[in-house]
Amino acid sequence: MPDMTLRRQAVLGLVIRTYIERGLPVGSKSFVENFGLDISPATIRNEMAALEEMGYLTHPHTSAGRMPTEQGYRYFVEHMVGDTELPLPEQYMIRHQFHQARLELDQWVRLAVAVLAHTTRKAALATSPRSLESRFKHVELISVRESLILLVLVLQGGTVKQQMLSLEAPLDQDALSRLSNQINEMCYGLTAKQLTSVVTALPELGQQVGRIIGEVLSTVDSQSTHTLFRDGLAHVLDEPEFAEGDQVRQMVQTLEGPSLVEVVTRASQPLEVGGIQVLIGGEGRWQDFSDLTLVLSRYGVPGGASGLLGVVGPLRMTYDRTIGAVRYVSHLMSDLVSDWYGDEAPAKFRD
Repeated sequence: MPDMTLRRQAVLGLVIRTYIERGLPVGSKSFVENFGLDISPATIRNEMAALEEMGYLTHPHTSAGRMPTEQGYRYFVEHMVGDTELPLPEQYMIRHQFHQARLELDQWVRLAVAVLAHTTRKAALATSPRSLESRFKHVELISVRESLILLVLVLQGGTVKQQMLSLEAPLDQDALSRLSNQINEMCYGLTAKQLTSVVTALPELGQQVGRIIGEVLSTVDSQSTHTLFRDGLAHVLDEPEFAEGDQVRQMVQTLEGPSLVEVVTRASQPLEVGGIQVLIGGEGRWQDFSDLTLVLSRYGVPGGASGLLGVVGPLRMTYDRTIGAVRYVSHLMSDLVSDWYGDEAPAKFRD
């Protein structure tokens, strides 16, 4: 098996970048002419043949030029695509769009998907952030009439629940407000399990409210993962790789069906907040993704609430730009989630 020399690495990188740009196999003669190399086509042909033997290049038929394999793309991403960033003007434009959005988590997630789809011209996806365990943030007890109160519960992450509660004996609003403040002070940031032991120190009504809070937290924790927001399917269908009717039908089923949720969930399991995962050709595990690349990132608070976002497109993808876009939007979303889950109300981005 040939070794990966510096020249072969350079040739592989140029072949992949040329193929990504043009979508046509790259021949040795055109390779030398296009890049003005002081090397003979025969030498480049030998290097391409070595790279093909190594599994990084292939060719559709004997007389054609070379094109990258999944293994070639993977080597390219791991060894030749660095920590690329979007151009500053695009960063400013994206940041400005988030400035204009309403202070709502779902609105930010939808915007993240739309921005990624537009920036990369690929399909984009994202999930809302959630914690492994929901945590209490705030409760208000509001007197409706003598023996009836409205319980308004806010969880970290913005979930709001309301419930009517009947009292055995009437309480005025001042007493309800004092109890609310006591619960908020004692229980801020606690999980359902942690609440169980803490609320025993509260008066009877406080214990009743504490049990309700614990039940709501447990219910939220037991719910399935959040909806996968998607955008940009039309961009993928415009790619020449998916020009045929059967290919279009298969692509729609893959990107709009439940398999995408499963793949995203399983592929992202090792991801830490801010990390990037590039899944090329399904990595031999997911047949429906054999012609696709998935670039994923986890955003949120390390050890706390987090969500996923990413881009899906053909193997022939501008990896530098796509990874840079996913990384940048993930960073912005992490800032937002950090604000949202903090003690203060969500803040606008820092300049």
